[in-house]
Amino acid sequence: MGQIKVERNAGGIEGVNVIEPAVHGDSRGYFMETYNQNDMAEAGLDYVFVQDNQSSSPKGVLRGLHFQKEHPQGKLVRVIRGRVFDVVVDLREDSSTFGKWFGIELTEENKKQILIPKGFAHGYLVLSDWAEFCYKCTDFYHPGDEGGLVWNDPDIGIKWPDIRGEYPGNGACSGYTLTDGFPLKINERDQNWSGIKEYKR
Repeated sequence: MGQIKVERNAGGIEGVNVIEPAVHGDSRGYFMETYNQNDMAEAGLDYVFVQDNQSSSPKGVLRGLHFQKEHPQGKLVRVIRGRVFDVVVDLREDSSTFGKWFGIELTEENKKQILIPKGFAHGYLVLSDWAEFCYKCTDFYHPGDEGGLVWNDPDIGIKWPDIRGEYPGNGACSGYTLTDGFPLKINERDQNWSGIKEYKR
């Protein structure tokens, strides 16, 4: 493989891969290939991406956990500014790791990417003052096809870093802050998703 290093089955979840591109730096700065289809294919990662997305969020914003129900998306995600904690949850009902989560810090410094197969819920928490987040998708966004899992479901048990507060029995974020007292910011929809038990039913 020319320009990428791949950590396969990250967190013990089959198909979740952490990718580190080769970074070429000198006194002028750096250069890297953020995506190369030949390198991906050589690594056995045969994905076809059809849509690129980018979002920008301030500190304390938590987005997720999202998926598409009838048109599931594989994703290749990275951070180009700041620092986030990125999380995936396995929703493949035939998987031995159904309901298991994996989290990784993605930053503009480490330049790591996470390759997420179809059949996962995905979300992230912004840890820096500001963050810009980019991801490639294997299917288009389909309005009305969105699903989600509540971010603090105790049956999943995600250990979000830098968050303090006690579970109130739902996804309300009003009783939570970051460890420095900064408020947690989650939109109303994401506070009202159900948990993994309801999803499995």
